[in-house]
Amino acid sequence: MEKGWVKVYTTNKMFQAEIFKRVLEDHEIKTVIINKMDSSYRSFGEIEVYVKDDHVIRAKMLAKEFDS
Repeated sequence: MEKGWVKVYTTNKMFQAEIFKRVLEDHEIKTVIINKMDSSYRSFGEIEVYVKDDHVIRAKMLAKEFDS
């Protein structure tokens, strides 16, 4: 991952990562999803959501609301 990107959310369900990405984009926060799930065994690994470091606090607050 390039410098300046911070992981703000992890899940093992791609649909959750995609929905959360949409929430962040609705708040004008550029987002990147990295899928670290094993391609053979879907029970291993996680899907990570990253944002630029200047949006970390806001993104983490939105993640907390999203999980509630």
